[in-house]
Amino acid sequence: MCVRRCWESITYTTHADYTFLDNLEPLLERWRGPISLALHAPSTDFTTTLQTISYLRDCSPQPIAEYVTFHIYFPSKHMPKNIPRGSKVFSQKYNCSAPPPWTNPSSYKSQKKLLYPVNVGRNIARESATTYYILASDIELYPSPGVISDFLEMVRRQDPPLRHKNPKVFPLSIFEIEANCSLPNDKTELVSMLRNGSAIPFHKKVCPDCHNVPHSKEWANYTVGGGGLKVFHIGKRMGYHVHWEPIYIGTHADPLYDERLSWEGKSDKMTQGYALCVLDYEFQILDNAFLVHKPGIKTLKKDPARAIQAGKTNSLIRKIIYPELKILYGTKKGCAV
Repeated sequence: MCVRRCWESITYTTHADYTFLDNLEPLLERWRGPISLALHAPSTDFTTTLQTISYLRDCSPQPIAEYVTFHIYFPSKHMPKNIPRGSKVFSQKYNCSAPPPWTNPSSYKSQKKLLYPVNVGRNIARESATTYYILASDIELYPSPGVISDFLEMVRRQDPPLRHKNPKVFPLSIFEIEANCSLPNDKTELVSMLRNGSAIPFHKKVCPDCHNVPHSKEWANYTVGGGGLKVFHIGKRMGYHVHWEPIYIGTHADPLYDERLSWEGKSDKMTQGYALCVLDYEFQILDNAFLVHKPGIKTLKKDPARAIQAGKTNSLIRKIIYPELKILYGTKKGCAV
């Protein structure tokens, strides 16, 4: 493992399957730094995933090969029939006149109705990152431009909140925008969109408590003199925000995600949030940095199959995982899964 130096960069760590890789180009266009991407590729999806990586490396206008590392994983019960040697994987150039492989959404995973092991992907991507700081996020969440340089400058300045002895992470506020809108390039543009209704807080219509950032209304009216990043507010995952699922810049010292939890079962970040709360982490919310979901406002849709899986997950957390967390991390008044 390379030596991680805190001043070098930040790695955006994320997860997906090949059907979501149309997000990689707009993500890298705004991030302009290292990305560690874990790809779920069971059985025949493995070959399509390799083809998609080849397409992105050979045909994209973005410097994919320079910035993005791909880490493929699959269940032991759904292994590919053949895994080529690394030296032969990209030996031939992709035919860039052909359509991207993700235009064929009929994946093995969907055909077999496999659960998506989201936290396995999160951990693989995170553990494969070689920078000191990491932003563990989702591939459909695009960051505001300039986060890396502005954050490292803030670290260099060592503003008073950064000198606190408590462990700390740095959440970014998250938003959704209308499908026909362009991504805001800075906070001024974002606030304008919030005021005219073309942007809303993330999951406002799906799960408002999950991403209700402390002092979010004040954040929209707060202005940093001279630009750059600054800690706007130090929040805790307690009280009204006890079920908050922040996405943040952190380090490899932060607790990993529980790999027994799936995307379909929901609550996949709640157990890690409990650990952060008990360990008395400070959530140093950043101003002038944010994430925007791929355009299109999410609405709550009934999904009976997912509701059944969520019930199973809640039972797993309550009966097995939560008792384990209390042994591993202890308890603290106000902290909950």
